[in-house]
Amino acid sequence: MKSLFAITMSLLVLAGCSSKQVEMKKELTGFIQKHDSVLIPLYRQTALASWDAAISGKPEDFKKAEDLNLKMMALFSDKGKLKKLEEIKVSGLITDSLLLRQLDVLYRSFLMAKADTAKLNAMVRLGTVIEQKYGNFRTEVKGRKMSDNEVENVLRSSKDVNYQKEVWEAQKKIGAVVADDIKKLVKLRNEVAVSLGFKNYHDMSLTLSDQDPKEVRNIFNELDSLTKTAFSSVKNDIDAYFVKYYNLKNREELMPWNYQNRFFQEAPRIYDVDLDTYYQDKNLEALTSTFYSGIGLPIDDMLKNSDLYEKPGKNQHAFCTDIDNAGDVRVLCNVNPNAIWMNTMLHEFGHAVYDKNIDATLPFILRDPAHMFTTEAIAMMFGRFASNPQWIRDMTGISEDEKMKIAENSFKSLRLEQLVFSRWAQVMYRFEKGMYEHPDQDLNTFWWDLVEKYQLIKRPVGRNEPDWATKIHIASYPCYYHNYLLGELLASQLFYHITTNILKSDDYRFQSFVGNNQVGMFLKEKIFMPGNKWYWNELIEKATGEKLTAKYYARQFID
Repeated sequence: MKSLFAITMSLLVLAGCSSKQVEMKKELTGFIQKHDSVLIPLYRQTALASWDAAISGKPEDFKKAEDLNLKMMALFSDKGKLKKLEEIKVSGLITDSLLLRQLDVLYRSFLMAKADTAKLNAMVRLGTVIEQKYGNFRTEVKGRKMSDNEVENVLRSSKDVNYQKEVWEAQKKIGAVVADDIKKLVKLRNEVAVSLGFKNYHDMSLTLSDQDPKEVRNIFNELDSLTKTAFSSVKNDIDAYFVKYYNLKNREELMPWNYQNRFFQEAPRIYDVDLDTYYQDKNLEALTSTFYSGIGLPIDDMLKNSDLYEKPGKNQHAFCTDIDNAGDVRVLCNVNPNAIWMNTMLHEFGHAVYDKNIDATLPFILRDPAHMFTTEAIAMMFGRFASNPQWIRDMTGISEDEKMKIAENSFKSLRLEQLVFSRWAQVMYRFEKGMYEHPDQDLNTFWWDLVEKYQLIKRPVGRNEPDWATKIHIASYPCYYHNYLLGELLASQLFYHITTNILKSDDYRFQSFVGNNQVGMFLKEKIFMPGNKWYWNELIEKATGEKLTAKYYARQFID
């Protein structure tokens, strides 16, 4: 009798649990449907407005984008909705994996509802003001305004060190224009983060983007150790080259404007290979289209909606945007026929093919890359091909002899590019981390301390300007830059996996992927289509058999 009673009670309990689970599942499904009915059209309107503002640079377009961003923020600032999500989350009754993932993403998105709405709105407005200042600023030298492309061309090609200095200093004037606003924005962001229980905004940003701040710090410390000696060695080569190039007495005369770009974030040309010559008479748009079509990831529909060339008032940088999470993906560039813009086109359309090929049957809020750095990894893996001699041969038709002639120096250039960028990323990561931890410190000095330590670049004597504020990412894309370096790690991991397991090759030097649609099929099925269905390291392990590791990056560029 006791046994029968116990069994009966167990069945009743199970039935009760099952009933509650069904009820809770129904409640969450209803919540998502109602939320999507507002989110989906607003998402598209906001993306289109931001796109229009980036193209035109007009105040009225920025104002429209700002208003829609505020509406988007308001949608995720409903305290009642957050409370409901917390109840569902705490209940533990959602067991369906897809619904659990949606619940997790929604909860992190709505967590900002606990923050002061007035402060959130102030952040958006101030961010819009800052972005508009960046967009409208033009370097002016001797009464002539210069685009960022022109600035980079001077720094990259001029041997007149005095003119380089003049252009470099003129471009840095944007720092003083935006620095005070950025400091205000940093403090606003910190106030919001602390109110939500985080140490600061940097800590909050990483946590809410599905990253452990300690894990990221450990990876950067590991990479610092891995790259320090190799970078110091190539930096000696760089300095020796430039002393001779500029006809200087010694390396002590070298200054930041002598390293061929504004931040020393890209590799200077110290090896005897001019990759620009292979692109100067080519249509980069056509090359990009041909390459992606050849690997089974066509982009012609996205090219039609993109804006790829310079025009007055237009944002001078490059980005990819997914307008509706339903196929309308666009790229903004300012293309010039050179190797840097070939890299950029391959990079941005790497983002684009990722976005375009996410499974459209997934719930709307999961139609995103698994993480910011997973889409960066795809973009970087493809961008590297711009300096790959085999890719140049396959795409531009140079001879085999020409390919072999440039092979060694092309690889040295790519290796240098990676080492230079890895050290620059250390500066950005540690500056942002330190800035949000101690926003009232002397940021001008802090910036140059990091530049000297990690990039081995000497600060100009007596300079005390907000040079840190000249990097738009610090204001407009906060706490994101570390993802570029994580992306580089994954790019190497994917490159090795594809070469070894998909193409069945051990030729890692002369591998271009050109014309092989198995590459596109693998990426589409294993990386793109899952969207944000899984935690990023789970996706990486499912696709490559390993979690994210630095060993392939080290094997490719350091060992």
